[in-house]
Amino acid sequence: MENLDSAAVSLSISAVERDTGLSKDTLRVWERRYGFPNPMRDAFGERIYPLEQVDRLRVIRRLMDVGHRPGKIIGLDIDELRALADTSVGNGAANRLEREQDTNPDLSHLIDIVKSHDIEEFRRQLGQRLLRLGLARFVIEVVAPLTQRIGDAWSRGQMEIYEEHLYTESIQVVLRNAISTIPLPGDRPRALLTTFPAESHGVGLLMVEALLTLEGCRCISLGTQTPIWDIVLASTAQEVDIVALSFSPVMNPNQVLEGLTELRAKLPRSIEIWAGGRCPVLQRRPPPDIRVVSELSDLAGSLASWRHRQAR
Repeated sequence: MENLDSAAVSLSISAVERDTGLSKDTLRVWERRYGFPNPMRDAFGERIYPLEQVDRLRVIRRLMDVGHRPGKIIGLDIDELRALADTSVGNGAANRLEREQDTNPDLSHLIDIVKSHDIEEFRRQLGQRLLRLGLARFVIEVVAPLTQRIGDAWSRGQMEIYEEHLYTESIQVVLRNAISTIPLPGDRPRALLTTFPAESHGVGLLMVEALLTLEGCRCISLGTQTPIWDIVLASTAQEVDIVALSFSPVMNPNQVLEGLTELRAKLPRSIEIWAGGRCPVLQRRPPPDIRVVSELSDLAGSLASWRHRQAR
C-alpha cells in the first residue's frame, strides 16, 4: 500500500462508499483478496483512494448490478471494464429502453426531467400522475418501471450517481406522503419491512408498503440494512405475522440464500417470510418455506392467501 506525504486528489473510504455504493467492508475485503483497490495512506494513516481507482470501482459496481461476479471482473483495467459494460448492459438494455420509449414516452419524459435536475417539476409531475391513477396503479405503472429505467440508465453510465440519488429521494418523498394519507388499517396482518445489511436500495420497500397498506395490512418499516438478529428481535417486539424483504440485483446470491435460511431458522414458523425484488436467485432456487413474490401486482393475492390460511 502506498503512502502519501502530501494531499492528493483522492477520496476517503467513507466518500468512496457513498460514491460507489460499495461498503467499507467490501472495499477492505477486495483489497486483501484481489489487490484492488490499492489505496494510499494520508498523514494520519487512513485509506484514501485516487480518483482513477474510484472510476474503476464505479464501473465494477455497475457490472455487478447486471449479474457479474466481482472475482471475474475486478482484475480488468478501466477500458476492459467499459467494453464489458457495453456488451453486458448496453445492447440488451438499450434495445429494451428503445422499445419502452416507443410504447411509453411518458417514462422518457420523466427521466428527461430528472436529468434536467428540475426536482420540483419532477415531484409535481409525479403528484399529477398519483392523483390521476390512484396509489396502486401509480406504484405499478409508473414507479416500478421508472425505477427500472433509472437503474438501467445508471448501469450504462448514462446517469450520474447524484442524479439517481435525487430521483430516489423524490420518489421516497412522494410515496411517504401518499402512504400517510391512507386510513389506519386493521391490526392484522402486521408486516415488518426491511432489507439485509448489504442491501441499501429502499424504493422497493416503499412500493411494497404502499400496496400492502392499501390492502389493510399494518406495516412496520425498519428501512434498509437491518442485521438479521435485529430483524428477529423487532419481529418479536412488534408481534408481526409477516417479514417482507426486498432484494435488488446487486445482492450477492449466496448472501441472499444464507441470510434467508438463517432468518427462517431463527423466526417461529407462525411468522411468514416474503422475499421480492429483482435478485435472480430468488426465482432460481429460493430456500424452503420462503414465499417469493415475483411481481408487485402479486402482493394483493399473496395477502388474500394469508388471510385464507388464517381463516382456516
